[in-house]
Amino acid sequence: MDVTQVSSAPLERSGALVLRSLRSLTLRILITISSSLVGAEASAPVHFAMWGLTHDHAGGFLPRTRDRQDIQLVGIIEPRQDLVQRYAERFHLPPALFASSLSELLARTNFEAVTVFTSTFEHSNVVEQCAAHGLHVMMEKPLAVSMTHARAIAAAAREHKVNIIVNYETTWYPGNQAAYALLHAQHTLGEPRKFVVHDGHRGPKEIGCSPAFLEWLTDPVLNGGGALTDFGCYGADLVTWLLDGQRPTSVFAVTQQIKPEVYPKVDDEATIVVTYPKAQAILQASWNWPFDRKDIEIYGRTGSVFVPRPNLLRVREANVAEVERNAPALSGPEADPLSYLAAVVRGDIKPAGLSSLDVNMIVTEILDAARESARTGKRIDLPSEPSKF
Repeated sequence: MDVTQVSSAPLERSGALVLRSLRSLTLRILITISSSLVGAEASAPVHFAMWGLTHDHAGGFLPRTRDRQDIQLVGIIEPRQDLVQRYAERFHLPPALFASSLSELLARTNFEAVTVFTSTFEHSNVVEQCAAHGLHVMMEKPLAVSMTHARAIAAAAREHKVNIIVNYETTWYPGNQAAYALLHAQHTLGEPRKFVVHDGHRGPKEIGCSPAFLEWLTDPVLNGGGALTDFGCYGADLVTWLLDGQRPTSVFAVTQQIKPEVYPKVDDEATIVVTYPKAQAILQASWNWPFDRKDIEIYGRTGSVFVPRPNLLRVREANVAEVERNAPALSGPEADPLSYLAAVVRGDIKPAGLSSLDVNMIVTEILDAARESARTGKRIDLPSEPSKF
């Protein structure tokens, strides 16, 4: 045997081992770098813009955007300079944050979603513009002033494959979520039979809503009605969700102008009776309550639950005395609207239930029928199948 061959064999094996070690080390480094990049991308905040400041809920929403890691406000679209100045001063916002149009803001910065605080009438136009740029939209309730507008929103969302979220304060009430669990997961109440929902306050002018808000909130075109629309939507949303998206068979509504000197153009009192094959809902929407309220009573075949406050339940089962329970706090994407929006934009969840487009199309159908019923004094029977949207 050649001496050179004998002596070089261990060297070749050693070299091969070194090469494999280097390759393994390089692979581990690449995996570590890749994992770090993926982690950084996952933890990067979702960038979003606000559109509109004429809705007073914008004032309560802005403070929630501060000091968050999951989502970041990068701009506010508002053409009215009086509102820009008022909000900039109130919340100490820099002038560079504001823009007068979507195109102006997009020219300056990138974002993935828009939260909407315009009149309800403007929702369809805002969604159409945002959807064309691939921007997801979360709007303050309700979805639309009419089914015509609602269908336009649905068409834009479908065409451009964007998500629509409708934000209700009551969505984030732990008590409502706990009530849903009692009805469906725990089957404590039996088959649902009746819902009674109370929503409203002393009136938007009485509680001190801003002139910019009152200007459209008390306009039958820009708001789609008065108390019927403003607060009837809450009950329609909750009941549709509690019935897992079931459409009603009929709607009957009575409206009044108890304070025509304050609200000459719209109703300030509404009662809506929504009928289902095996259940009934009574939605009491009012600008005449002596106090603020957003509560719901749910009656099943064998029990009931009353949610008088956001985190409180009063539960009564068959042959058992009523008991009070504190609802567990919500967490994760279900905890608040901004967490929910961030999760939707990232693709972690799809809008569902109270916030979803499907449920809120039915809400709009109920409100449309309620307006027509109040106008004609007749019950409105709904078709067994919804119209295409």
